[in-house]
Amino acid sequence: MAPVTSLASTVDQRIADALSAALPEAGSADPLLRRSDRADYQANGILALAKKLKGNPRELATQVVSALTAPGLIEEVEVSGPGFLNITVADRAIIETLAARAADDRLGVPFAEETGTTVVDYAQPNVAKEMHVGHLRSAVIGAAMVEILEFTGERVVRRHHIGDWGTQFGMLIQYLIEHPHELDHNTPARDEAVDIDGETAMSNLNRLYKASRALFDSDEEFKARSRDRVVDLQAGDKETLALWQRFVDESKIYFYSVFDQLDMEIRDPDIVGESGYNDMLEETCRILEESGVAVRSEGALCVFFDDVKGPDGNQVPLIVKKTNGGYGYAATDLSAIRDRVGNLDATSLLYVVDARQSLHFKMVFETARRAGWLNDEVKAVQLAFGTVLGKDGKPFKTREGETVRLVDLLGEAVERATAVVREKSEKIGLSEDEIVTNGKQVGIGAVKYADLSTSAARDYKFDLDQMVSLNGDTSVYIQYAHARIRSILRKAGDTSPLAHPELSLAPAERALGLHVDQFGEVLAEVASSYEPHKLAAYLYQLSSLFTTFYDQCHVLSDDNPRELVENRLLLCDITARTLKQGLALLGIKAPERL
Repeated sequence: MAPVTSLASTVDQRIADALSAALPEAGSADPLLRRSDRADYQANGILALAKKLKGNPRELATQVVSALTAPGLIEEVEVSGPGFLNITVADRAIIETLAARAADDRLGVPFAEETGTTVVDYAQPNVAKEMHVGHLRSAVIGAAMVEILEFTGERVVRRHHIGDWGTQFGMLIQYLIEHPHELDHNTPARDEAVDIDGETAMSNLNRLYKASRALFDSDEEFKARSRDRVVDLQAGDKETLALWQRFVDESKIYFYSVFDQLDMEIRDPDIVGESGYNDMLEETCRILEESGVAVRSEGALCVFFDDVKGPDGNQVPLIVKKTNGGYGYAATDLSAIRDRVGNLDATSLLYVVDARQSLHFKMVFETARRAGWLNDEVKAVQLAFGTVLGKDGKPFKTREGETVRLVDLLGEAVERATAVVREKSEKIGLSEDEIVTNGKQVGIGAVKYADLSTSAARDYKFDLDQMVSLNGDTSVYIQYAHARIRSILRKAGDTSPLAHPELSLAPAERALGLHVDQFGEVLAEVASSYEPHKLAAYLYQLSSLFTTFYDQCHVLSDDNPRELVENRLLLCDITARTLKQGLALLGIKAPERL
């Protein structure tokens, strides 16, 4: 089906046409239409226009109303205040628009055929290190933006820039050479290979890391051998690379287990870590130096910026290549930009990265612009996110002051949510399997929603008690609204949702219908501004409007004529489908029964 034009867009166009007809000297003027508490919509554009034309705004507004022709669409237009237009849409128009949306699998949301390619860099854990609460936001926000961009028609390439290179691997590899069975996946007798889960993989890596670190700090000879091993790794020594690959593979087993717990799909071809750009580093440096973008300073290859200075007033450079010949993070990030623009045909680069790295990326992006890799046709944006805080408003730690392990946090969320689901399950007779499944969907959904419902740039408090609450701005509240609607539709039996445009709508029906109609516009805004919290806010408000509708408009009452029941079932059905689709784009499941 063709996309459905929203009522707001249609009204906006009709008002614009009336403006042109009544005031041709104004040219093409924006009606400045918005939702209003005084009517369905309010148009404020005539005020600015009156100033430009040196006319009386109320008189001009009256002329526009006289030129307005919108039979079947607009029920009433009132000139208000100094020259506002308060516009009420016809009940028939609301139901006909919702019926068109209901007939489309995509709910009438446009799918842009000719868009660019966005590379989204998100979910970037480090090899041989445990994932903690700090890894949550990049994964959750990035996955949501991928889904939203793809749903609106953008071609998306996922990239997980894992930390898989660096001097620490010299220590780890050298220890493994001297203790060759530390990563074996065998029985105690070491005679039969077995499958390994993520927790076991991480336990092996943690044990090896701690042992190698202790030896590195206490044994100067081992330290020297480890540093030599770094040289071998960077030189491409086959034995050293093979052992390095074992660490990467072991870490991936762990990564996949955590992302699976988060109900996120991470595909192996999308994992291109720091090592993936090693072959480009020297050429990147050469191009920057030959073009004059980077210069030598005290032996290092640097890029300087007029507006980046240290406390002493001196410019702080972006170091691309160190004095000792080693490459900094900047060289890797700049090489990644070259690859993504040159080989992946990216028109947009979206980096879902901690706000504390904002200066680094500002310098990297500016360097790439100077080199010509970014320009008017290719943009790079950092979707910067804040910190996860504890209830006390301080960075989230365990009672012992340690960083919270991500698997522990997710496990506790599922445990709490399962308890809430179990408590409510007796009323609707959920089986044990349903309780467990719903507990996972509610718990993981609660963690994701708490993150996504906050503007990414802001810090937020991690409060599980609030997250799994049925009250307030939580995913559980939205999931419960969806499950309630699904229950109504099941109870309706043979009576199906069906549009009856001839019926008058109650205020709660109008409010719900008009909000459902905004879904496509909200998604378009979220996709262009990279602000998934606006979709979360939309879904919460939709759930709240449904609750009001449910309280004020009985759906399956025996006193209702069949036409009224069918019309209200249409409102229920389109609301449930919108909630389910919206939650899915945020990476959250919507249980049928809850």
